[in-house]
Amino acid sequence: MNTQEIKKICKIYDIRPDHDKGQNFLISPAAMDQVIQAAQLSPNDSVLEIGPGLGFLTARLIEQAKRLVSVELDYKLFRFLLSQFPNNKKLDLVNQDILKFDPTEHGLVDYKIVANLPYNITSFFLKKFLTLQAGKPKSMTLMLQKEVAERICAKPGSMSLLSISVQVYCQPEITARISKNDFWPVPKIDSAVINLNAIMTNQMFKKWLGSVNENDFWQVVRIGFSARRKQLHNNLSAGLHIASLEAKSCLLAVGLAENVRPQDLSIGDWLGLVKKLKKYFK
Repeated sequence: MNTQEIKKICKIYDIRPDHDKGQNFLISPAAMDQVIQAAQLSPNDSVLEIGPGLGFLTARLIEQAKRLVSVELDYKLFRFLLSQFPNNKKLDLVNQDILKFDPTEHGLVDYKIVANLPYNITSFFLKKFLTLQAGKPKSMTLMLQKEVAERICAKPGSMSLLSISVQVYCQPEITARISKNDFWPVPKIDSAVINLNAIMTNQMFKKWLGSVNENDFWQVVRIGFSARRKQLHNNLSAGLHIASLEAKSCLLAVGLAENVRPQDLSIGDWLGLVKKLKKYFK
């Protein structure tokens, strides 16, 4: 479908793509193929699609999966989707905010997520679905702004609170780069397809933490990144109210340089550091 046909549909249904809501519709068949390939769907898979938009990718997902639940916040888009997929037994269309969506209420178990996420909900979305107490997905294939995808997949030396918050639960990987020209309206920057695989169950995450309290773990990580440009011992000293020498001693005790910066630590480094700092938690 070309852009003129898309504009005609939007006019008929009074659909006005909202930049603030991330309403840039993927229109490139080749790019859609890359998303489908990345998701590695089987005929037995249940899929949760977020932000189906005009339904171009939705049509392909219906062909690939056993069951598809598509959640669209915009009512005008939702109304259009109902007209495009009438009485399709494999598809459940839901008009709801994904951040308020409960997978268990729709019978989603052991399912996969495919989504074209707007930038302004990315961190909230990831936190919600990676930490669900029930109904956690087994994998996610997400279309994100290229810079955000790169931050999520960063290695020690370029880590951030976002990369830690994702990598502690799963293994992220960028599988494709998507040009901004593959969307309509054309956004300002390119996108990337990212896979989140091997998502930990809650039981697996607790086992990984071991004797470490989850709240203590996140408290230390947040303190560590409170001033990214400072050396880590300075942030720990200020955040935990301990002497700088004590903070340096803890870093050295777990095999880290006393002048290390927060972006240099791996996931395992953070866990070891929290264990060492345990005596300072109140």
